Amino acid sequence: MSDWSKSTPPDLTAFEALALAARAALPVPYSEAAQAVVLRVEDFAPDRMLAEMGMENPFELTGLYEGIPLTEKSVMDQPFGPDTIWLFRRPILEEWAERGDVPLGDLVAHVLVHELAHHFGWSDADIARIDRWWE
Repeated sequence: MSDWSKSTPPDLTAFEALALAARAALPVPYSEAAQAVVLRVEDFAPDRMLAEMGMENPFELTGLYEGIPLTEKSVMDQPFGPDTIWLFRRPILEEWAERGDVPLGDLVAHVLVHELAHHFGWSDADIARIDRWWE
């Protein structure tokens, strides 16, 4: 049995490094395009975001895409800020601990790909080609 008593979960910096590695590991056409999306890592979603989503429990939201999907953008759109993918460390860690059967980096990559799908307008089939999670 391993002694986990001196172990600590990755902090925000280490967690962001997992997310950046996941983005860099995407297949070439996707990894290059994904560089244009801002990546934010926080412990939990801000209260305003939870309220907008109609959520009370901050552990229910592991990630969120904020922006206008590329499939819906128009030259007439006024930018309100950069397209951003938010990853929430504590809910992802909670899911990882509950699952107990996947590496943390794989779960971070899965959440990232799911949020990128919102940005790029990917179908489930598109996601399955990129994210082997569903195999």
